Amino acid sequence: MFKTKKNRPETEATERTYTSSEVSRLAGVSLRQLQWWDERKVVSPRHEGHKRVYLPEEVIEITVIAELRRKGFSLQKIRRVLRFLQREVGRRLSEVLQSESDLHLLTDGRTIYLEDRHTRIIDILKNARQPMFLVCVSDQVRRLQSSVPARKPAKAEGAAAGRKSRAL
Repeated sequence: MFKTKKNRPETEATERTYTSSEVSRLAGVSLRQLQWWDERKVVSPRHEGHKRVYLPEEVIEITVIAELRRKGFSLQKIRRVLRFLQREVGRRLSEVLQSESDLHLLTDGRTIYLEDRHTRIIDILKNARQPMFLVCVSDQVRRLQSSVPARKPAKAEGAAAGRKSRAL
């Protein structure tokens, strides 16, 4: 009996798909690179015969992966990020990258972080279970400004300001 490659369920007819050539051009990677990522299960598109057909979320993932590779991140590190998102967060990279997502990926050029809350960032590549907690200085300034009632200028300050404006 021959084993067949599992194909993804058919997408809705209205959903836009992309060919390998289009994805290659958009992401700035070679067709061979796309094939290699598919073979290694980094991003696996649907197959229609010998053609690879990419969904928009797969194109987004490929463009981000390609950009991270250009920034010097190894594919091994990127795969760790993808696995972490899938296992620990239950989301794909494309879901994290959407504008309405409450998760954000950050990088300083050496490592990749996941902001999963407004006040917490996780270093995915070092120790994902050890979060860093953030203190937002601008939030503290706003809190201080909103808690202090506006004060009236003292009589001496008001008189000095009046004399200054008349002198000009």
